[in-house]
Amino acid sequence: MNDSEINRLINDSPSRGHRALFDEYYSYVYAITVNILRGCGSAEDVEECVIDAFASIIKNLDLSSYGALKPFIGTVAKNKALSMRRTLISRYGNNVSIDSDEIGELSSEERVDTDTENSEMAGFIMQKIKELGEPDSSIIIQKYFYERNATEIGRMVNMNPASVRMRCARAMKKLRGLLGEI
Repeated sequence: MNDSEINRLINDSPSRGHRALFDEYYSYVYAITVNILRGCGSAEDVEECVIDAFASIIKNLDLSSYGALKPFIGTVAKNKALSMRRTLISRYGNNVSIDSDEIGELSSEERVDTDTENSEMAGFIMQKIKELGEPDSSIIIQKYFYERNATEIGRMVNMNPASVRMRCARAMKKLRGLLGEI
């Protein structure tokens, strides 16, 4: 669906037009948001920011002023994500890379028992992820262990980004069920 069709649909039926706008530009807004919030926000923060962006887009959309929708939508998404990033960083502080020289010496109060328990738990979780089967296990591993976005994962598993996000959500639901059995 192109911008003129979306504009016409918004004029004829605002709710259907807004839904078409959301469907058409969701992946675009999501990609912008993920790239800006990567490293400081959770998946829930990203989803909240995407919804806030669309609320602002729909509220401020003036069809008579804008020719192409994509630049307007991209600007709103970028501004919302940058605002969310500033909020998250001020609330939780900056993330520091383990390779950073600012860390200094690590504490000598190592807890071997805790480290061993965490290692066993990580192995157990990885086993449950593998039980999900392909492509779900690959999607989960790429998203949460390698922090890749849906577009990158989609290229790896030959799926479109929307399908990757849907599979990821369903796989996480299955994984919660598998982990809840313990």
